[in-house]
Order: sequence, then structure tokens, then C-alpha cells
Amino acid sequence: MMKRVSLWMLLPPAVALTLLVAFHAQPEEVVTASRGPGGGFDRTITMSSHATLDEGRRIFRYDTFGDEAFWGDTLRLHEAIAGAANGGGGPGVSPRTALSVGLKVDSEALPPAVVQGIKSGTVNLDDPATTLALLELDAVVGVTGRFSPGKKLVSVGIQCAFCHSTVDDWFAPGIGRRLDGWPNRDLNVGAIVALSPDLTPVNQFLGVNDATTRTVLASWGPGKFDAELFLDGKAFRPDGKSAATLIPAAFGLAGTNLSTYTGWGSVTYWNAFVAILEMHGKGNFFDPRLDDAAQFPVAARNRSGHVQVPPGEDQVTAKLGPLHYYQLSIPAPRPPAGSFDAAAAGRGGALFAGKAACATCHTQPLTTEPGWNLHTPEEIGIDDFQASRSPEKRYRTTPLHGLFTRTKGGFYHDGRFPTLLDVVNHYDSFKGLSLTADEKRDLVEYLKSL
Repeated sequence: MMKRVSLWMLLPPAVALTLLVAFHAQPEEVVTASRGPGGGFDRTITMSSHATLDEGRRIFRYDTFGDEAFWGDTLRLHEAIAGAANGGGGPGVSPRTALSVGLKVDSEALPPAVVQGIKSGTVNLDDPATTLALLELDAVVGVTGRFSPGKKLVSVGIQCAFCHSTVDDWFAPGIGRRLDGWPNRDLNVGAIVALSPDLTPVNQFLGVNDATTRTVLASWGPGKFDAELFLDGKAFRPDGKSAATLIPAAFGLAGTNLSTYTGWGSVTYWNAFVAILEMHGKGNFFDPRLDDAAQFPVAARNRSGHVQVPPGEDQVTAKLGPLHYYQLSIPAPRPPAGSFDAAAAGRGGALFAGKAACATCHTQPLTTEPGWNLHTPEEIGIDDFQASRSPEKRYRTTPLHGLFTRTKGGFYHDGRFPTLLDVVNHYDSFKGLSLTADEKRDLVEYLKSL
């Protein structure tokens, strides 16, 4: 039998003694940390990770960054939601109306009595007062209501979850458990903003009249928003269609570079951009690229690249780290069982990496390029309208995992391709791939499996 040899036995006696003394002389926390997770600084990292994740989730779901000063105090959107019968103005917004424009209800925020009342029909979903009750429960995904001591709705704000969360509909259409990071392709942002009784601040910012603003908002439709409108004022494409783009996914971002269809910057850059320039939260934002009056006339005129708040009033910057951490923790969801042909997907995977050359850009396992993942319009065979609205004038290679969550509204930034087969046909023609009908089908099944 071979005798086990200790590492210490292989060392000269003097060296072994020196190392042994040094090892036992180390502080206990350093020795523990060197042995792996569970103690010392490893424990500190683990505790920090859990705390940061929880804080990021809270920010993503519930933090308004102080934007109720804009949506409520300035645009008075809360008045339209409450309605005249509840201290606001107009007919008000009932839960049924709210659901019809894509707002979602978090079923896990509902007390059992409310759940039973919805089931039995004793909770009136046609009464704006019920909407106010849901807001008091923090049950409307992405929307926060501020109430006076007398229970009157006095302001309203929005969160990241407004656009980037939906629900699983387990209880009823639009009512279910939260699905953070999933794009809400039912959300009609334009119709919701247009509920405001006074859009004067928006009109002045854009330099247009009220009728024009409302026409633009009505053009967006479900699942779309135009962030660049407030930079360049281009509301419509040359073909007359809306310039708004589809709400992108906020899951599966770990390891990817850039977070929007046309690049712009890192995930944290875009979080700050949206929180301050689009949601109108209170914070500091710097991007001198927006001083280019030729490309960004609206932003340059309004000094959008140089936003500063008084010391102590920044409600955004300190939250960017935890928010980023939570977003990177959201995995891309797996497609439902039976939603694709597994055998065909297997063949499609080989085509993806081979004949179809998809993996040239959609590098596995990220399904986008590690590093600089931007391409000129000419490289992907489409027009340059949306690309020209960004500083780099390029399109990002969009990660492909969880495509089943993005079927509503079509594919690409503007939904120009209604189906995945349309996307495959585009590249087959543009790249001269000569794919057969069966190969195209297999490739589609593979995309559905991601």
C-alpha cells in the first residue's frame, strides 16, 4: 500500500517550520477567508451581495427617484386617475381602463379579502375608487400613489417596473405575480401620459403646441416609447410611421455591453439617463454629447446633458449601484415546455453556428458580441433612421435569450419584422445564405428555444 505523503514532509524542515508558524500567526479572519466562503471577508462579500440585491429589487420595483414632482405636481396626472368623484377631474381611471392600457396588478400585494372580492365580483373594477385602493396597496406595477391623511390622492410617480415588468396573469389577464425585467409590450405609455390635464411643460420642452404633442403620444401605441424624442424632436420616421421603439428586455444583461438598441452607454449610464431625463427624477446627469445642437436640438436647447440638483437633493446617483446589481441578477427566462420543437431546434442550433452564420455576431453564450457590440446599418441591411439618433450612429447586437417574451409587437427596435421567420428571411436574402424552407424552420425553432 502506498503511504500518503504530506506537503509538509516534502519541504526542508526549516522552511516547513517557518510556514507553519506564519500560518498560525495570521489573524483568524484571514485564515478563515483563505479556506473558502463562510467567514472573514468572504462573509462580508456574501452579506453585501444579499443586501445589495434586496436594495436593488426595492429600487427597481418601488423607487420613484422623486419623479412624482413631475408626474403629479407638474402634469397633475393623479387628478385624471382619481376622477371628479374622488377629488380629481374628469371620469377617472377604473381598474378595467388601467388594464386596457397595459398597466398590471401585483396579485401578491392584494389582501385575501380583495382577492376574494375580485373573484366574486363584489370589488367593482369599473370604479376609479378601486384604482385608488389598489394604489394604496402598492399593487399597481410601476406606479406609486401619494395620499393625504384624508386618503385623497395628491400625487403619483413611476418606477423602472412601469415599463420593464409585467405579471404572469395567473389570477386574471393583467393580474398576477411580478415578472421583473420582462418588457411590458401591452403598456400604452403615450395614452397614459396623454391623460394629463395639462401637458404645457412637455409642449414647452419640445417647442410644439398641445395638439402636436397629443398627436405624437397617440402614435406610439402599445409596448412602445420614444426616449430620443426629448433629444432630437423627431416624432416620425421618413416613411410616416412613429419613431417610437419597442420597450426592450431588462433581463439577461449580465456580461453584455450596452443596453439599448443603438448603444448609448452602459447599463448604469442608461439607468441614469432614463431616471433623470425620461422619468424626471431628481438627480445629476452629465453627457456633453447632448450639446450637439445639430443632432440633438431639443436636448441642447434644454441643457439636458448638464442636469444638476442642489446638494443633498440627488435621489438617483446613490441608487445606481444596487439597481445595476439587481438587473444583472435577473436571468433571461426559459421558454415554456412544449413551445418549440426540440428536434428541429437541435438542427437549428447547428445552422446558427454554421451555415446561417448567426453566431458571428450573436456569440454564445451571451448571444451578443463580448466587447464592442455595435454595427453600422449597412452591416445589418436596414435603414439608418434610428441609428442616426444615437451618438455612435450604430445598432447593437441584441441578446437573444428569452425571445418568447418579446413576440408581441414584432422584432427589431421598431417591430418591423412581425415574426422570427421574417427576421430569418431578411438575413437569408441580405447575406445570400440560400437557406432552404426546412432550414429556416429549424432556425426559427432554435431561436424559440433560447
